[in-house]
Amino acid sequence: MDLTFQVHAKIAKPVAEVFDAVYNPKKLSGYFTTNGASGPLDEGTTVTWDFADFPGAFPVHVRKVERHRFIELEWKAGDGDYHTRVRMEFEPVGGDATLVRISESGWRKTPEGLKSSYGNCMGWSQMLLCMKVFVEQGTNLRSFLY
Repeated sequence: MDLTFQVHAKIAKPVAEVFDAVYNPKKLSGYFTTNGASGPLDEGTTVTWDFADFPGAFPVHVRKVERHRFIELEWKAGDGDYHTRVRMEFEPVGGDATLVRISESGWRKTPEGLKSSYGNCMGWSQMLLCMKVFVEQGTNLRSFLY
């Protein structure tokens, strides 16, 4: 059994706008990396994500990007010295809506790996919720979650 999950949400905005909300560090910092993102998610780069409510800058390795379709990342697993893989997919649905899917995989098959995967599943679910509110309404919901 692989430790992997996928979460998803529909956002009532066009795919270009939703993709940019993740790709663009200024927008990402408006609802998710509330202490800053060091740069855009360009393929082959390493950026840092910093969270005001969860101190510490996290290196994020951008492995692959197809504009308005997907972003693939790697970052350090919370339970050890190895990396997990994150894939964000952006699919236009209906007129001006976007389905966003986020999956993460690669944890070690240990109790600690399972616990870490559950924590990240919750985190990505909350990120989607915060992104939806930010993109659709302009409100930083994260500041009220923690």
